[in-house]
Amino acid sequence: MNDDEILGKAYDTRLMKRLIKYLKPYRWHVVLGIFLSVIVSGMEAVRPWFTKYAVDTNIANNDQHGLLITAIAFLGLLVIRGLVQYASAYLTQWIGQKTIFDLRMQVFTHLQNLSIKFYDKNPIGRLITRVTNDVEVLNEMFSSGIVMVFSDVFTIIGILYFMFTMSWELALLSLSVLPLLFYGTFLFRRKAREAYREVRLQVARINTFMQEHITGMMVDQIFNREKKSYNQFSEINAAHRDANIKSIFYYALFYPGVDLIGAIAIGLIIWYSGIDALKGSLTIGTVIAFFQFNEMFWRPIRDLSEKYNIMQTAMASSERLFKLLDDQTLIPNPQTPVLLEKINGDIEFRDVWFAYNDEEWVLKNVSFKINRGETAAFVGHTGAGKTTIINLICRFYEFQKGQIFIDGIDIRSINKKDLRKHMAIVLQDIFLFSGDIKSNINLGNDGISIDRIKASARVVWVNRFIEKLPKQYDEEVKERGATLSVGQKQLISFARALAVHPKILVLDEATSSVDTETEILIQQAIKKLLQGRTSIVIAHRLSTIQRANKIIVMHKGEIREMGTHQELLALEGIYYKLYRLQYKEQEKIIVGNSGK
Repeated sequence: MNDDEILGKAYDTRLMKRLIKYLKPYRWHVVLGIFLSVIVSGMEAVRPWFTKYAVDTNIANNDQHGLLITAIAFLGLLVIRGLVQYASAYLTQWIGQKTIFDLRMQVFTHLQNLSIKFYDKNPIGRLITRVTNDVEVLNEMFSSGIVMVFSDVFTIIGILYFMFTMSWELALLSLSVLPLLFYGTFLFRRKAREAYREVRLQVARINTFMQEHITGMMVDQIFNREKKSYNQFSEINAAHRDANIKSIFYYALFYPGVDLIGAIAIGLIIWYSGIDALKGSLTIGTVIAFFQFNEMFWRPIRDLSEKYNIMQTAMASSERLFKLLDDQTLIPNPQTPVLLEKINGDIEFRDVWFAYNDEEWVLKNVSFKINRGETAAFVGHTGAGKTTIINLICRFYEFQKGQIFIDGIDIRSINKKDLRKHMAIVLQDIFLFSGDIKSNINLGNDGISIDRIKASARVVWVNRFIEKLPKQYDEEVKERGATLSVGQKQLISFARALAVHPKILVLDEATSSVDTETEILIQQAIKKLLQGRTSIVIAHRLSTIQRANKIIVMHKGEIREMGTHQELLALEGIYYKLYRLQYKEQEKIIVGNSGK
């Protein structure tokens, strides 16, 4: 079953115990909130008593002064009740917002710690639904569910107390319609439960669809898929609309049904009190008070039915959230990590095997060593395992067999943050955050000054276009760098990598999206920059790696050749074939251009 289809019980002790833990830091606020709600309930229940007293005592005895005192006392009660109710409502909302803030931060932190493997298997739209919709459902439970349930229960208890005190016969008559209410509530809960599940499922579908298609909007437009996507979204949106209308339909039946049952109770009171009035055993004040009690009694009943749905939805949302929080798809840090204050940059793979799924090996018995300050290039066909090498060095994934060493230290004995702070990586798929250019280079690291940012930008020649912008390094960057060209984004990411002064620099097709002139400038900068640094270069264009100290040729997850450019050409193996293939392609392009 899809997580979004989880129905959930109305009350699950196991889940509730975990949820209550989030209230512990605010337990005294919760106690105060319950106390205030009890006071509000008591004041609510006592209101009809004032009516009875005014009618049967003050008005019946023509006591104008007493009637004025009763009215003033009643007004004072309403004012005090209003103030207490304000304090109660503010406090319960404050508790809800505080607990939800804590929960949402815990979920976000957990998502940050999960490994890349987790994101390979979970749609982003569904995770957004967890952090937004599911957390918001719990906010409703914390702010208007748990505490306000006490208010409704005590209101009902208070009303029943006064009703039985005034006239137990009328009280029993009023409650005689409860079986009808219980049956109607049972039907409503069952139908509403199914409707809520469908609504949640459709919300998750909308979030997933929107995230995917907004991210891929360029592809939609290039291939004229707007109409197709529109029709798909129209179907999902219509399903969401229908699910909501269905849930509204049940509410539209339930609430008037409760009012009808309440009206039947009033009819019974009028009938019975009319008979008793002829005998003189009931006063007018008592009858009027019972009319008010009856109206007040059904309001918390309706509220409790609503709280039931809130509780049930909250149980389902909490089950999904706790399933996410319990997910241990992460790369664990060692219990006693080796401190890594600074490194030299020696890298060694020793008999490493890795598979993304079970034993579908992507790397097989891979062994190599890169000495400090060397530039090692990895080449091979798509799927040969080149990018996987990077993923394992950075500990984005856990390898199944073998060992990987940095300066002779097994990377599994190093804290991930300590390991990664000595590395910088430039990928093909560049990601920029919304903000400004400066913050996209230093990534919020206050230790990287503006002078260092500018120096890094000059090395990769990105300063040429930055300094032409109106605000230069403070120029706004839209989401994912939408206002910048692919080449500009790649240059910014290059400056980002250089700004941290890494001992290990990884370039994955780092110059694939820049023009030839800019690439030449970058290659000159790289040559100067990589002195004293260990660098790993992955490139399909073999012309960019000819000066590498070591070229490692990958084929179907194995190392097939290793050596310098000239040594590998002399072997006339895989590298030689790749080089000749690219050389011929370049010749064709040159001949084609000259023919034009």
